[in-house]
Amino acid sequence: MDRNSVIVVTGAAGFIGSYMVGYLNRKGYNKIVIVDDFSEDEKKLNYINKIILRSVERDELFEWLKQKTVEVDFVFHIGARTDTTEFDYSIHDKLNVEYSKQIWKYCTSNNIPLIYASSAATYGDGEFGYKDDHALTDRLKPLNPYGVSKNEFDKWALKQTARPPFWAGLKFFNVYGPNEYHKGRMASVVFHAFNQVRQTGQGKIVQVTQIAI
Repeated sequence: MDRNSVIVVTGAAGFIGSYMVGYLNRKGYNKIVIVDDFSEDEKKLNYINKIILRSVERDELFEWLKQKTVEVDFVFHIGARTDTTEFDYSIHDKLNVEYSKQIWKYCTSNNIPLIYASSAATYGDGEFGYKDDHALTDRLKPLNPYGVSKNEFDKWALKQTARPPFWAGLKFFNVYGPNEYHKGRMASVVFHAFNQVRQTGQGKIVQVTQIAI
């Protein structure tokens, strides 16, 4: 991509998405369309100082794309419902599966490269290992609805014959770093440990022993 490329980044108000936008800015990419639910004021610090082309509300993305106001050159689909304690699968299905399918189809129809966020949660308890092996995808057993939704989209994507010119799904494991302050209990272990040490001068390590019953 050249520096004039128009890049769409979904989840741009969130932890990884906002850092991606900052990284692209530092590399000289400023024609970025950020997509998210921008109603959460606590996330504003993640994107307010970024150099962008425009922002688009998550629910308005596909209508905006139909207008063809710009030609999109690349899509980073980072947005998702990531709460592993949310057990209403319909929420994950809507945001992590069906929304992702729409993005895939748009990129395919318009010949746009796509990188999307999958998750290490697809691997479940690791029964089948953690290999990047497409043959294992149908056998994986995620442990929560979030992991199930991510694996369902992975399975769907692998079965498609119509595809973007380039595509990749990235399985994030324990990611930590700047811009995750808003995630509360879903923030990384490193984030929580850092704040614990800063506040108390020490960190607490909890040992979990697995007992077979």
